Amino acid sequence: MRPDIEQLKLTLRRGKGRFVPMIELGVHPKIKERFLGREIKTLQDDIEFWHKAGYDYVKLQPVADFNPAKIGAQEHLTYHEDGTLNRKWASESKGVIASFEDLERYKFPTTSDFDYWKFEQVRSLLPEGMGVIGQYGDIFTMTWEMMGFETFSLALFEEPELVKALNDKIGELVVSMFEYFAQSDAVDVIWYSDDIAFTQGLLVSPATLHAYFFPWLRRIGELARKANKPLLYHTDGVLWDVFDDIIDCGVDAIHPIEPKAMDIAEVKRRYGDKLCILGNIDVDILARGSKEDIRRIVERNIQNVGSNGGYCVGSGNSIPEYVLFENYMALLEASREFGGESR
Repeated sequence: MRPDIEQLKLTLRRGKGRFVPMIELGVHPKIKERFLGREIKTLQDDIEFWHKAGYDYVKLQPVADFNPAKIGAQEHLTYHEDGTLNRKWASESKGVIASFEDLERYKFPTTSDFDYWKFEQVRSLLPEGMGVIGQYGDIFTMTWEMMGFETFSLALFEEPELVKALNDKIGELVVSMFEYFAQSDAVDVIWYSDDIAFTQGLLVSPATLHAYFFPWLRRIGELARKANKPLLYHTDGVLWDVFDDIIDCGVDAIHPIEPKAMDIAEVKRRYGDKLCILGNIDVDILARGSKEDIRRIVERNIQNVGSNGGYCVGSGNSIPEYVLFENYMALLEASREFGGESR
């Protein structure tokens, strides 16, 4: 497979390239290792997976630690090596920050703690034509997770100053990463991820998102625009009430169009002139369906959504370890078969 980051960038800006690219927010290390037939131990190993699987990029994150265990919490906000968040039950009641006293004693990282060594080394390791996506996220998610959703929800009305102080602290730290992505010659595409919805609707009101989420997305969008780099945004769930807000923030492509939440053809019809559409292959079908199911959905999506460009094939979230390996292979094979030019 000959990667072509320029074709991916063209597609992300709603153009029609020579082929329909593939894209994933994350692929679990166990899947990667089975694909390669060996452990993923180095950055070179990771690049080799993305290259041999047929992607036009490798996705990288800075090394960062927002770990609440520093003040005694049992749950960790930690990431797998591929950038996917460790699955855990989010706190529904009280988190690690419920007062200004908690906020004051919490040990946040500083911008100098973030390690960008992968970005500094990656260019010398990339195959010709392959690019880099710089990704991070979760300003809004970390705000409510650190408080616990119940405490966060009450504080929106009873102590909004605390919510804003925490949100501002996290936001400035995460935005510093995107300043790096925007300025770095190693980064071709910028990806921000932060769930604001689920299959039945938004997690909070649009007004709350306008207070604690969209200002940050807009800042990231401005950084991407000034750097002339496409901006991808990931959120699960139903987004009809906020699609225009997302577009106004400077987002070029929306991921993953969760199939139980929205119909991808309707998203394309209503917003395909303003947003590239990414993903949509149901993770449940990847985990429990058949290879024939996957081929059918990939072919349908490419015909109905990607025939005139502005679509990248991928899962409806990411590739966790419980996805059947054979089904993941079927996804890759169908994407190449129906996606156009052989590379």
